[in-house]
Amino acid sequence: MNAMAERGDTRIHWPSLLAAMLLMLGGTAAPLLFADASGAADHTLAMLVFWGMSAGFVRGVGFIPRHAVFRWLFSGWAVLAAIGLTVLHVGLR
Repeated sequence: MNAMAERGDTRIHWPSLLAAMLLMLGGTAAPLLFADASGAADHTLAMLVFWGMSAGFVRGVGFIPRHAVFRWLFSGWAVLAAIGLTVLHVGLR
């Protein structure tokens, strides 16, 4: 087996990269989305968005961590989970 096959698919993963770019642009264009009704920072929302954005950029550029925990935390599925939890969090507040 060659070295590339052992490392897995390290090409650009466009869905993750585009999701990360949308999260980045959305947070830059409308930072008030990270505030709650009283104007205070919503740290849970920020954490979820930043996790999704980080995972999207890491997986999007083709990097796949070796350790299983980090491989999952920065996977395409993690991007989807972070976006889903963000939508759920916004819907519940």
